[in-house]
Amino acid sequence: MLAFAIRRLFEAALVMVTVALIAFIVFRFVGDPINQIVGQDTSIEDRLRLREELGLNDPIPVQFARFLGNAARFDFGVSYQMKQPVTAIIAERLPATLELAFAAAIFAVALGIPMGVYTGIHRDSLLSKVFLTVSLIGVSLPTFLIGILLIYIFSVWLGVLPSFGRGEVVKIGFWRTGLLTASGLKALIMPAITLGLFQMTLVTRLVRSEMLEVLRTDYIKFARARGLPERAINFGHALKNTLVPVITVIGLQLGAVIAFAIITETVFQWPGMGLMFIQAVQNADIPVMAAYLMLVAFLFVFINFVVDLVYVRVDPRIRILGRPT
Repeated sequence: MLAFAIRRLFEAALVMVTVALIAFIVFRFVGDPINQIVGQDTSIEDRLRLREELGLNDPIPVQFARFLGNAARFDFGVSYQMKQPVTAIIAERLPATLELAFAAAIFAVALGIPMGVYTGIHRDSLLSKVFLTVSLIGVSLPTFLIGILLIYIFSVWLGVLPSFGRGEVVKIGFWRTGLLTASGLKALIMPAITLGLFQMTLVTRLVRSEMLEVLRTDYIKFARARGLPERAINFGHALKNTLVPVITVIGLQLGAVIAFAIITETVFQWPGMGLMFIQAVQNADIPVMAAYLMLVAFLFVFINFVVDLVYVRVDPRIRILGRPT
């Protein structure tokens, strides 16, 4: 177990160094940072002095080593547009994105697993066909269209949910949350459904396919031959083995939810990192773009590492072989 964790940490470090190199290239070669910082009337002497202060005249390997060291300390410089430290901007926007992502993940798992189990056990029932139709719609419709439809129905037509923003938030230490206020919870509903609907359909179809496969195995037939009740067979034997590959997919999809919350945050004007990234792209704010890339990569790597450790605990074969099968 320890050797497996050490190997995974080493691989994660290599991934982060690679992502840091990509982020550095974006930061270094997309445009001249000086042109984004100073105005048109700035003299050439002031421009040269600022380049020297920022270390832009240093050799490329020296600049990359400095960028890597600063990134390891979560120091990404100052935003060109907002004139604030990028770390402070991310710290302000990160809670909104994480709350939205976890709410979407809970929605996807809480509905996806029961729907997948039911459609796997009762695959010919009318309700199963309804669930599969809903999952097909969730896969087919683009995220922005789902968000617009929800806004039209629940905000414009019914007027029961807010169409944009995060609602009222309260500050607990450095964390600003809307989960403790009624307006914050109401504002979270539609973005969470929009972001989690595709993940819910993915989980539903994955659990269904795994349930159908497991229910055809010999040990399930043997359990039925022993006279075990259907509930014990379906939930004590079949579901337990079904969830082994599902754990990996759910963990990786959580990272995808965080990374691809950009569209949802844009549609609902949710003040998270996705909206921050869109604004950074529009304003060529390269430090924010590079920091977003690094942070998303770190979240992916961290979630993947945790999923690997959970997978080792769930599947004994990995503990024997020392690697995923």
